Amino acid sequence: MITGDAAYIKQLNRGLLLREISDQKKISRAALSKVTGLNKATISAQVAQLLEEELIYETEAEHYAVGRRPIMLSINEKAGYVLGADLDKGAILYHVSDLAGNTVLNEKKIMETEDYEAVLDILAADIEMYTSRFAEATYGLIRATIGIHGTVSNDEEILFVPKLGWRRKSIKSDLQKRVSIPLTFENNANLSAYAERVFSHQKSDHLMTVILSSGIGSGMIIHGELEKGHHGYAGEMGHMIIYPEGRPCKCGNSGCWERYASESSFFDHLAEELGEFRLTAPDVQQLLEDGNSTAQKHMDSFIRNVSIGLNNVINLYNPETLVLNSDVLSWCPRAIERIKDNLVSNVSTCEEICLSRLGSNSCVLGACALSIQTFLNISHLTLSN
Repeated sequence: MITGDAAYIKQLNRGLLLREISDQKKISRAALSKVTGLNKATISAQVAQLLEEELIYETEAEHYAVGRRPIMLSINEKAGYVLGADLDKGAILYHVSDLAGNTVLNEKKIMETEDYEAVLDILAADIEMYTSRFAEATYGLIRATIGIHGTVSNDEEILFVPKLGWRRKSIKSDLQKRVSIPLTFENNANLSAYAERVFSHQKSDHLMTVILSSGIGSGMIIHGELEKGHHGYAGEMGHMIIYPEGRPCKCGNSGCWERYASESSFFDHLAEELGEFRLTAPDVQQLLEDGNSTAQKHMDSFIRNVSIGLNNVINLYNPETLVLNSDVLSWCPRAIERIKDNLVSNVSTCEEICLSRLGSNSCVLGACALSIQTFLNISHLTLSN
């Protein structure tokens, strides 16, 4: 049983109302009372406060057939903005959305340094630039959430970022000193999983996303909540060993899944067999479209290795929904069907396996959504984009 003083109960009620207004997009006071169970006096007082704070606004219902048209309440999406960033080797992807999750801008900045202090300088300058750019809104640029391609602890410190060579960095405290808005740091795969739940699979309480890119990362939603493990390091599926004594991995082991089923490994091994120094994504896509036999052979191997890892993942976690985020798989006709054909376990199953609609934007979309949920202080968020 939840107990607390009047201020605490008021805050709970406020969050409940904001959640329903956000989820429903437009809802009347009467409907709010019905779905929340709060009495009309409480609804009236809370709505008046939210209107005064400019977090919501009123409109008349459209196409209402009988009697006076009810007044509808909606989130004031232009009251403030949130910033998401995907910090990767060589580039930072920035994304700004309003409080309804609508995209305001999406920009990629090339970064030619991996030095920790230099990257912090770039981040600080960019965040302050965006803060100034959206300063005229009622709440301005509210906060920023930054995705890290590595292990991030529950207290938002970096343990290890393989591609940048960063170890044990107090990135939140180091950057927070340089910017004027609150910051959150999270693993990029966790943010991607959160985005899939918020934007695409709102009714799935057991969801896993697997990102096949330069490595393999995974984020998990369990019982409707982001699962990060005891220290915050859960989801490092790429370092599951699928071939003992196989190819060496930067993590210190050999035969890790990402050495066989990441997109970078696919590109490298295909380039090696074709005698090329390196292959770009358009190069590989063209080879596959042209029916190149070597490329097709490597695709067969890639799908087989992806399936081996997924079979283990499904048996371990029994997700309801499994979302794969991969450009390479999107280039392959019937990729999902071919993967399913390789999943022959009688131990566990997955109700839905699909490719992500969010693609390379999943991390920044999840970052923005997390900032919106934090600002509104609500327990659950549903958005469309």
